[in-house]
Amino acid sequence: MSIDRLRELQALNTLVFETLGSPEKEREFKFKELKRWGFDLIRGKIGGKDTYFTAETGRRKVGDRYTVEGVEYEVSEILSELPKNKKLFAHIESYDGRAYIVCQLREGEENLEILRVPAASLILSFFKKNKLNQLVSYMRNVGICIEFVKQRGQEGKPVPFEELPTVARKFLRTAKDVEKEAGFGRIALAYYGEDKEMKPRYRISWLLPTIAMFELEIAQKADKALAMFVS
Repeated sequence: MSIDRLRELQALNTLVFETLGSPEKEREFKFKELKRWGFDLIRGKIGGKDTYFTAETGRRKVGDRYTVEGVEYEVSEILSELPKNKKLFAHIESYDGRAYIVCQLREGEENLEILRVPAASLILSFFKKNKLNQLVSYMRNVGICIEFVKQRGQEGKPVPFEELPTVARKFLRTAKDVEKEAGFGRIALAYYGEDKEMKPRYRISWLLPTIAMFELEIAQKADKALAMFVS
């Protein structure tokens, strides 16, 4: 079979499952998530003005004064909870092809930015810290959506849905639950059958909203789903 014919068969027979809707760009988080990402929330001064900001966990202590890009920071208190009446929101912004996670403290119409870092770097660190090895190994790119690609064995013509083994069907059911909680998702599954050692041959591409994957419980469920397929 020619490579062109193989690609045609793969395009025609790869199974695609979509949870419709727009990828979530903003999500409200609890205080504990900021800690899980590795940041302290600080009350203090920036350039002499009272405000809130963040620093890597354990890096700063009360009384510290330091300068970043010519601006002076002063640490008055390292908080153990969100300030009264304020909520924590985060969203994804993209510049020149690179995604950033931006966190804000919100009270009414007032938004105070407290964190802006490359999303790919932070989410990879987050996955590693929580031993989400499947997500670490198979993360391929990060934008508004994050893509995971997992594949094994020689490619071939994908089998129809009716011929999928139990593990593939279980994966799809579990992935659908993850996407429901995340609010969006797209899976492309090409299952090629088994090799001579009776091990599965397949290719999975899975898109999920990046901002949702910063919630530990959702990330853990996605990690367990990918682990259903042997590497």
